[in-house]
This record gives sequence, C-alpha cells and structure tokens, in this order.
Amino acid sequence: MSEPFESTSDDVLLARIAMGAGDALAALFRRRQADVYRFALHMSGAVAVAEDVTQDVFLIVMREAGRYEPGRSTVSAWLCGIARNCVRQRLERDGRWESLDEEAGDDAQVVVLPDPLGELTRTERVAMLRRALIALPVRYREVVVLCDLEELSYAEAADALGCAIGTVRSRLHRARTMLAARVAALDDAQARAADASHAGEPTLPLQKRCMA
Repeated sequence: MSEPFESTSDDVLLARIAMGAGDALAALFRRRQADVYRFALHMSGAVAVAEDVTQDVFLIVMREAGRYEPGRSTVSAWLCGIARNCVRQRLERDGRWESLDEEAGDDAQVVVLPDPLGELTRTERVAMLRRALIALPVRYREVVVLCDLEELSYAEAADALGCAIGTVRSRLHRARTMLAARVAALDDAQARAADASHAGEPTLPLQKRCMA
C-alpha cells in the first residue's frame, strides 16, 4: 500500500501545510529531511547541530509554508535557504560563523583546478573531503555544498543564498580552487606523518629480519 501524498508534488504539499494539514507536513518531512540534514551536517560538521537544524527547519515550515512562492524557487532551494539561516544562527551563537581569515574577493581571478569532489569520490577519501570542506570560509563552503553536493542549479543556489547567479559562479570557482589546495595540503601532511612514522620504526638485526 503506497503512502499518502507519494505522488504529490512538493509545491502542493506546502500549500496543504499552509492550510494546516499535518499529514502533508509529515509527508514533506519524510521526503526532504535527509536533504536538509545532509546540508546542515556539511555546513556545520556536527551531527548534533545537523539534527537540531533539521527539526528547526520543519518547525519553520509548519509556521511559514504560506510564504513559499511557487515558480519563484524550488522547494529544495527554499528549504536549503531556511536551513542556511538556522545554521548561521547556531554558528554565530557559538562564535564559529566566518571565524576564519577572509580570502580574496569573490570576483578575484583564480585558476580553476580539476573537480576535487569528483576525484575524492572516486578514491573514497570522504573523511579528508569533510575536513577540507569544513575549513573553508562559510560563504565558499555553502556554494560547494549547494551546487556540488546537493546538486542544486546555480539559479536554485542563488535563490537559497539570496544573491546573484554570477556571485554563485564566482564563489564556486574560488571555492573549488581553495578546496583542491586544502586537500593537497592534507595529502602532504598525511604523507609526512607516514614518513615520520616509518622513520621511527626500530630496525631489526639482519638475522631476526630473515627469521621474521
């Protein structure tokens, strides 16, 4: 037996939620909560924050579903915009919002390197990607999360961030270059640590090495 609202569009679900339909809210939560959680986790790097933000987002949806404008944005972009604001509030409260040094301006001329995300996916170095991503200044981190991880279009990302499409493009180019550089730095650090570990290993006498 199929679940209620299985074939109902997100737009219609939001319209039903605006009219007070709790079952429509439950349906939208089942459908989109994983997307919201993943966005919040990538942005904050903290499971507890991601869980709290996910709950906060759907509480806001319950109250403000009527503010969604069909045709102006997709529901995914609208939810990401709400999640972004919730993450901002939590990071600001913890003193972590834009706490890193500012990088060059969004319109700076940069060399765009090959897609680091695709390379990391192929080599399954997910933990390294997360460390490199969370080290980016927030305005660059969020465009990578929206466009490369959540796979929103430039237009959807611009709507979620409240900025121009050109700004999304320039930030994403900058972010990809920064991300590639940070991944390379982590690679170097990992290699140096491995070399140091091997250099510190005791050398067995020749006879014992042969018997090992």
